Amino acid sequence: MVQTKSDPNYKVIAENRRARYDYAIEDDIECGILLEGSEVKSLRVGGTNIAESYAAVENGELWLVNSYIAPYAQAKTFGHEERRRRKLLVSRKELSNLWNATQRKGMTLVPLVMYFNHKGLAKLKIGIAKGKKNHDKRETSAKRDWSRQKARLMKENR
Repeated sequence: MVQTKSDPNYKVIAENRRARYDYAIEDDIECGILLEGSEVKSLRVGGTNIAESYAAVENGELWLVNSYIAPYAQAKTFGHEERRRRKLLVSRKELSNLWNATQRKGMTLVPLVMYFNHKGLAKLKIGIAKGKKNHDKRETSAKRDWSRQKARLMKENR
């Protein structure tokens, strides 16, 4: 879904930029997150990190493990645990596809972007990915460098 610039509710909260470097992402899926009130308020302020987190299918449920949401200062009595496991909401069909990918094909589930959608709901985009080897990473960076250099050369020749 493509978001317009005029959409006031769409806002990227956290992005895992390292994931596209470390993993070859084959597919992605949007899922909801089960959050507490103080977590949502903390996300609106912008205190979160999904860089060292991952998703896992356990006991027929999808979980986000090791994600960090900063404590919300105004929620003293009803605060939240910063690195708790958060349940992710997907359909049964998507859940079975994710489980099959991780069990049979040796893939992993990597969080890519956490954002508020156009309705103002917190969503997480998960990538179904396969880990890259070192030579694959070098190849990717070489391609990126060459495309930059090519763009520079084309700009100079104009």
